Amino acid sequence: MIVVTGAAGFIGSNLVRGLNRRGIEDIIAVDDLTEGDKFVNLVDCKIADYLDKDDFRRRIADGSIGEIRAVLHQGACSDTTERNGRYMLDNNYRVTLELFEFCQARRIPFLYASSAAVYGGSSVYVEDPANEGPLNVYGYSKLLFDQVLRRRMDSLTAQVVGLRYFNVYGPHEQHKGRMASVAFHNMNQFLEHGHVRLFAGWDGYPDGGQSRDFISVEDVVAVNLHFLDHPGQSGIFNCGTGRAQPFNDVAAGVVNALRAERGEAELTLAQLVEQGLIRYIPFPDDLKGRYQSYTQADVSRLRAAGFQAPMRDVRTGVSEYVRYWRARK
Repeated sequence: MIVVTGAAGFIGSNLVRGLNRRGIEDIIAVDDLTEGDKFVNLVDCKIADYLDKDDFRRRIADGSIGEIRAVLHQGACSDTTERNGRYMLDNNYRVTLELFEFCQARRIPFLYASSAAVYGGSSVYVEDPANEGPLNVYGYSKLLFDQVLRRRMDSLTAQVVGLRYFNVYGPHEQHKGRMASVAFHNMNQFLEHGHVRLFAGWDGYPDGGQSRDFISVEDVVAVNLHFLDHPGQSGIFNCGTGRAQPFNDVAAGVVNALRAERGEAELTLAQLVEQGLIRYIPFPDDLKGRYQSYTQADVSRLRAAGFQAPMRDVRTGVSEYVRYWRARK
């Protein structure tokens, strides 16, 4: 069996699909469906069993879970605005530590979701403690376990891989609300209002020019499966494209993909702005000094670990996403 935690969530459900595409269906899906709408993310997935996260945690503690081939641990509170540190550290750090100890005792490969949030306000995105300084308790909860892995690297009994996800977008994130990707919100804005709103210039960047490392969830799945295929590799790796692109690129990709659906011609950014299809709003005062205007993963370690597949640029990935999302409407 392969365990996928957070299996009804965004990245987790896409990982289950990635395994299914390989013909793997002996999957235990673990999640919390207290808010039941997330079930839709699993409807077209093939799994062997579903366990509530608390039941799974108990079975891990008492050793009654059965034989497991690997654990892909995606379950976490991903709300970067959550301020309840007690909850965050139990849900994100303590559970990860418990699963790590279980997997080490049984020599089971363990792949877990870290986050680019560990870098905080740094301008250098290299997997090194000198560059790490989270700005919120979510980022700290991820860094705390990364530090455990670093301390234990020389004594591991089985593979452990932490993937620091950058700005992930793609299908099956609709349940995330305000924490969903920029692409998701851009789609909904355009369909509801006929235009997309972006932040005006700030922090030395032009209108819509703040840039992030946007990565398609399909590429995130590919990275996870690479490490699943190479159990001799362990460590902490950035999971981004290595390419920073402006929010303008995301908005233009969304609008042009939706225009193509209507048989309308692709427009340049200047034309989209001139026609009012992309509009800029003042940069919020409460975000000044607390906003990452630029992120770009250094993927040197990821490439050195053998992952050589090309990653989608924003235009390609966003267009795929829009077509997929609209086909299901």
